[in-house]
Parts: sequence; C-alpha cells; structure tokens
Amino acid sequence: MDKLRAALISLGCPKNQVDAEMIIARLEENGFELSDMSDGAVDVIIVNTCGFIDEAKREAIENILDAIEMKKDGETQAVVVTGCLSEVYKEEILKEFPEIDAVVGIGSNGDIADICRKAVEGSREAYFRPKCDLPLDGARHLLSPDHWAYLKIAEGCSNRCTYCAIPDIRGDFRSRKEEEIISEAKQLADVGVKELIVVAQDTTRYGEDLYGEPKLADLLEKLCEIDGIEWIRILYCYPDRITDRLLQVMRDNEKIVHYIDLPLQHADGKVLKLMNRTGDDKTLRELINKIRSYMPDVVIRTTFITGFPGEGEKEFETLAEFVRDMRFDRLGCFAYSPQEGTPAYSFENQVDEQTKVDRGENIMELQRTIVDEKNEELMGRVLKVFVEGYDGYLDCYMGRSYMDAPEIDTIIYFTSENSYEEGDFAEVMITDLQDYDLIGRENID
Repeated sequence: MDKLRAALISLGCPKNQVDAEMIIARLEENGFELSDMSDGAVDVIIVNTCGFIDEAKREAIENILDAIEMKKDGETQAVVVTGCLSEVYKEEILKEFPEIDAVVGIGSNGDIADICRKAVEGSREAYFRPKCDLPLDGARHLLSPDHWAYLKIAEGCSNRCTYCAIPDIRGDFRSRKEEEIISEAKQLADVGVKELIVVAQDTTRYGEDLYGEPKLADLLEKLCEIDGIEWIRILYCYPDRITDRLLQVMRDNEKIVHYIDLPLQHADGKVLKLMNRTGDDKTLRELINKIRSYMPDVVIRTTFITGFPGEGEKEFETLAEFVRDMRFDRLGCFAYSPQEGTPAYSFENQVDEQTKVDRGENIMELQRTIVDEKNEELMGRVLKVFVEGYDGYLDCYMGRSYMDAPEIDTIIYFTSENSYEEGDFAEVMITDLQDYDLIGRENID
C-alpha cells in the first residue's frame, strides 16, 4: 500500500515548533511521507496553530482557510487542526469550518498518526485528551537548520498573569525529567547541533514541580558538559526567578552565551500588580543592574505591553522612562490584546485601541534610537559569528553573534575570501549598518 502523504503548517512560538517536530516524527514512525506540497497533492494537511493573541488567531484562521481551499481544489483529502487555537475553541472549530476533518487538542498529539488516517478515510471528529498527555519526550524531525535547535525543558505555565490564556491553553507548569532533557541534548549534538536554545513558558521555573526547587542552573551546568555543543542560549525567563546562582552559572560557563530573554511586560508597580506580576520600577532597575554587574557584556531582550487596563499617562510615562534609562539591547512592545476568558478581559478602565497602539509605537521609537546608538558602538569591533548561510543575491555570508537569537534578532552580513558552511564560526569586523542589521568583513588580522 502506498504511503499516505502529509504536509504540516506550523505557526507560533518555538515551543509550538518543537511540538510540530514531534508530530512530524510521529507521522514518519507510522509510515507517513512528509511533503511541502511542492511535489503535488497530499493526503492530509495538518495546521499546527497558535492562539495566544488576536493577531496569531487571525494568522491561524488564514492558514486554515488556505488549507480548506486546497481541499476544495483536490490538493488534499483531509484537513487536521491542532495546537493552541484548537484548545481555545475546541469543537466550535468543526462547527465553524465544516470542511475540517479533525480538531486535535495538544493532549492528543501522540495519536496524530491514527487521527490523520481516520480523517483521510472520511472520519470527522474532535480529539481532546487531558493537556498533561501532551508528549514531552520522543523523536523529533528538526525544522530548524542542522546547526541549532530548540530544547524544550517544560510545558505549561502556572504564573497566572491576568492577561494570559496560556495556563488554560497549555495547562499548569510541568517540567521534563533532567535525564530525559540531557539525553535529548546529546542526541541533538550527535546529529550536528552546536547551539541549544532552551525554551519553556518559564524556563526559570524549571524543576520546581519535580525537585521542589528551581533547577535551571544545575541543568545548564550539565548541558555544558555535552561534547559538540558550543553555545547555549536561554529564552523566556521570569524576573522573580533570576537568582544569583543562575547568574553565576551563566557567567562562569563559556558555552552559555551572555544573552537573556526576560519579558518584563511593564515597569509601573500598579500595572504589574493588575497583571498579577510582582515588582515595580525600583526593583526591576535593581534586577537589570544586578544582571549587568555579573555579566557586563550581557544582552538583555525584553517585551512590554502598552495599554493594559488601568494604564494611565502616569503609568505609561513610568514605562517610557524605564526604557530610556535601562537601554535594553533588544525590545519588543505590543498593544494589549484582550483575551476572552482571562481576568483582564473584564477589568475596568480599558484603554482605547488607538491609545494602546500609539503608546506602543512611542516605546518602539525610543528603542530604535537606543539600538542605533548601540549599533554605532559596534563599529570596528570583531565579533564571533555563527554562520547561517550564504546570500547569493547580496553575494555575502550571513550569521549571528552571541547577541542574537535566531529568527528574532539581528543578522550580520559579511564578506570573506574564505569559504564557510552553515554552522561554522567566523571572526567578523563590523564596518557598517543597514537598518537593524550589521555589515562586516572577515577579520584577517
């Protein structure tokens, strides 16, 4: 019997990408052939959705509609929807989109092969095992380049920020066992991965549920012992859980790049309290200064939300002044997106949409000035660059320094008389700027 052919569209965050990689591996283990549809029609299209904010929901729905059109045109027999949007709307998706053949909650991802077969055979069902049944371990078919990969160390979230639906979508925080993470990291190193990007909804909470205390620092030390791994990068840290021990481990292990992703969301104490987050302008300044005292060359990426209910001009100015003073290396700012079912959705003192957007743009204008000044300071510096490939159009190589996470931050374009492959390292002198990106040449001194 011919193999069933499947195509997967994966949207959203790195954690969702890891889920997609495990879905593909599960399908391959069960006899499916994966295709990007460039070779013609497939039997089933799987859309792995994001549903965190309204913009992500719109993108997910657009991709679902595209898949439905392919089904109408005879390019596929079945459409299967999984991921966060499935958890948000459940069976409602089948009602709204009668052309969809299966809607799959994250807890049923382990059954994806059987579900796809049934969908191709004409079944039309919803599948929702408990969220805690989502497989955290198992084979992955990497969607990232061969030289770097995400390493998901936990699933779910228990922080209960009032604006966030993730605990309801993904369930409570649950750590993977340390030995399983180390085993996976070794397997990744064996297939050529040189950079591990550690992810979870809250990486700094890792281990609390299994071991009674945070264990991220211990885990990082053990990851540093793996041969072949040269860079380890940490995303999605929670400010309350940045400990001296974690900073010491980051400082003292040269494989851990001095880069920390620290979503702060706001700086005003009143707004943070409404968000069900702790801290205020004073304590967050102290935290940033402490991080920089341990690692003077650290790159801090953060995100903020403007227009949260209760944010008046005074609270916004506290945030703007904080951004001006702290001079973050990387920053994203988003207008508050009310999510039905979250506490903040029904808060009083909602901010009008235009004000939310204007405030977000003001923060990004501030940040643009800061980034331009910081980039100017890089002129003439030699950076170690992780080569991502060759740009034939620009006739140069491209890569990243320790300051840049893949698919998020700055790209460095550089010329060289030598040949490089993806995953090589090069010494590059920065000579020019192009928007947010850097231009350089191989340093031959």
